[in-house]
Amino acid sequence: MFFQNVTLLDDALKANMLPELETFPCPYDSSKVKSGVIRIVFPEFTCVCPKTGYPDFASIALYYLPSEKCVELKSWKLYLNSFRMIGTFHETVTSHLFTTLNTVLKPKWLMVAGDFFPRGNVDTTVVFETPTERPSGADLLITPLKPYCKSFGE
Repeated sequence: MFFQNVTLLDDALKANMLPELETFPCPYDSSKVKSGVIRIVFPEFTCVCPKTGYPDFASIALYYLPSEKCVELKSWKLYLNSFRMIGTFHETVTSHLFTTLNTVLKPKWLMVAGDFFPRGNVDTTVVFETPTERPSGADLLITPLKPYCKSFGE
């Protein structure tokens, strides 16, 4: 019954169901600075497991050093909210977000972390980062990810 309303990510992409990401010009001359890293955290991301139909919850963290464009926050929020009934694996959706942002923004540096909350006591975190050198200040913004699940030693 729940699966009736779920669309798989590949089908959603083919049907052009996801909203367009809007951008605006970078407000500073990024060619003259090695810093200016932007961090955006979306702590209420949801999608659906394509195997079970159960909801998956995550915090999606975006870190980037813009080149010429920045992502417009409302469009990023609406883009992420559009995954609410999309069936996709954690790895797939994180990869999709990374690839989409890299294509749209063409940043100097980009990192996307999908920190998924445990279900069945399984904690998953997926991180994609461009191979370019991390810019100055990025490490100050990147919060160490800690598992949500407790182990016997904790």
